[in-house]
Amino acid sequence: MKGVILLFCTICIISASIEGQTYNIVIKGGHVIDPKNRIDEVMDIAVKDGIIVRVAKNIDEKEGVQVVNARGFYVTPGLIDMHVHVFNGIDLDFEYWEHPVSIVPDGFTFRVGVTTVVDAGGSGWRTFHTFKRRVIDVSQTRVLAFLNILGTGMRGVIFEQNLLDMDPEITGKFARDYPDDIVGIKLAHFYGPDWTATERTVEAGRLADIPVMIDFGGSDPHLPLEELFMEYLRPGDIFTHTFARLGRRENIVDRQTNTLKPYVKKAQTRGIVFDVGYGALSFAYSQAIPAINSGFYPDVISTDIHTLSMNSSMKDMLTTMSKFLAMGMDLQSVIKASTWTPALVIGREELGNLSPGAEADIAIFNIRKGRFGLFDAYGDRMETGEKLECEMTIRAGKIVYDLNGIADPLLR
Repeated sequence: MKGVILLFCTICIISASIEGQTYNIVIKGGHVIDPKNRIDEVMDIAVKDGIIVRVAKNIDEKEGVQVVNARGFYVTPGLIDMHVHVFNGIDLDFEYWEHPVSIVPDGFTFRVGVTTVVDAGGSGWRTFHTFKRRVIDVSQTRVLAFLNILGTGMRGVIFEQNLLDMDPEITGKFARDYPDDIVGIKLAHFYGPDWTATERTVEAGRLADIPVMIDFGGSDPHLPLEELFMEYLRPGDIFTHTFARLGRRENIVDRQTNTLKPYVKKAQTRGIVFDVGYGALSFAYSQAIPAINSGFYPDVISTDIHTLSMNSSMKDMLTTMSKFLAMGMDLQSVIKASTWTPALVIGREELGNLSPGAEADIAIFNIRKGRFGLFDAYGDRMETGEKLECEMTIRAGKIVYDLNGIADPLLR
């Protein structure tokens, strides 16, 4: 009985202490990088009831139920990985569509600071309800979707040539019916001889008033990238696998002269969005380094994560970001391409920033010093002395990943 009374009193004391404090979490002393709000300095952040309520100097840590010691670390909005494959399942007959090559999001997001992912066309209007029920609605990670122009979704290259299953009116209407989940339309792996699939995809995007993402190349006869950028895609539409060096696909860097093709920067100025979409084979230093050296940066950094890419040269979001740091992008540009810009591209301006009133999706990073080898799938390797490492991820105001126990107390 005495033990019960003691426990009851302890609970009362803790409850009273929590009620007397202003914030659930106070993050102290971190270098905040928030591209939307142009913050790039040491600041504190206060979180209450899942919402960011203050970003200021010297917030009193005594006002927080939990205090996170972020001194020496970078604090950013939670990362947005705009190109992933998370329609996981056990059907071995189809690629990416209820297939084990697609990953379970929560196991591979929080440990690298990612709080939002966008599935890149795994489901179409015929299969979206299954994807929503099995992945979107049960994941702690925020999962959004590019709806495939194919009604069945991403089933494999043979199926993805089926123009009869590419209905822009049905796809566009379906996307309009799910505005909280669907942020764009996807075309992938189409090798047909004309622009029909692209036209139908863009039409679906127009009908739903959302962007399209194009995984383009390999058509026979050849369809030129310049024509895609300048005549078919709209400002705000997305070209993914920007730095690919696939044999059947036109490259943005001329492999003979090692220079960026002039129409690429013109397309970016026009408003075409260039997404990394790293993948297993869709990134090559021989494309990325000359492009970056010429002043061309990707608009969005993303992984195209699935079990093949994560176990090859891509690894994860932070490894991909670290490669762009090693190639010469500054940290602020890398963070912007991984937070605020993808939020704008997918029409979710409430994400990717640390504004008071925003949902508290926050990542805390360490820049680890050492000797690291960052390689691509084609045998090229860069050495670097620093690499991004996630110390903590906060999703909707709750600590969901803490690498080294920097929260005090360690409440979950």
